[in-house]
Amino acid sequence: MKREFAAEAVGSFFLFTTVVGSGIMAENLSGGNVAIALLGNTLATGAILFVLITMLGAISGAHFNPAVTLVIRLRGEMGTGQALRHVAAQLLGGIAGVWVAHIMFARPILELSTKVRTGPGQWTGEFIATFGLILTILGTLRHHRPAVPASVALYIAAAYWFTSSTSFANPAITIARSLSDTFAGISPGDVPAFIAAQLAGAWAAHHVANTLFAPSEVLRDA
Repeated sequence: MKREFAAEAVGSFFLFTTVVGSGIMAENLSGGNVAIALLGNTLATGAILFVLITMLGAISGAHFNPAVTLVIRLRGEMGTGQALRHVAAQLLGGIAGVWVAHIMFARPILELSTKVRTGPGQWTGEFIATFGLILTILGTLRHHRPAVPASVALYIAAAYWFTSSTSFANPAITIARSLSDTFAGISPGDVPAFIAAQLAGAWAAHHVANTLFAPSEVLRDA
């Protein structure tokens, strides 16, 4: 239990530090070009996801995301207590990562984002981003487990660009990013709707996966 908690906390720490830190760095170096800043943010996030899932997947499953943990719990692959510990580790480690990113870039440690991210388009983007992420994880686990790190990293890198919300797809990182008034931030008032869309996307993906990735003999009998 201690190793799993530590793995989720450390993984979330580095993931969230990367998302916020690379966003600050990209904004500082891009000269106001938002596309270049987003590209830098994307590359760093995809790269760290591959590393962290490869390094920590065998210990905790490398969720780093309450939506992933929820689906694994719904599928009966972990208990409620274990799932709650995962989520606590994700939040604690992730928020610490945001604070460290602020320290590295000489920003106030404690701040709230003023970046507005709201509206049906962005909520739909979060639903789709999370739906696709969960399908990617469940499908790759079912058919080619060694490809999970690359598949998740590549999916998130793509979703940064094809979703209107730039693919948060993670309730814990949504909360943490509300504590950073930077390129990666989100206004605290916009957090609940994002999380609702993410959880809805995760729930929908869980049910679609039950049919899409069912054993072949079940599909033949259907």
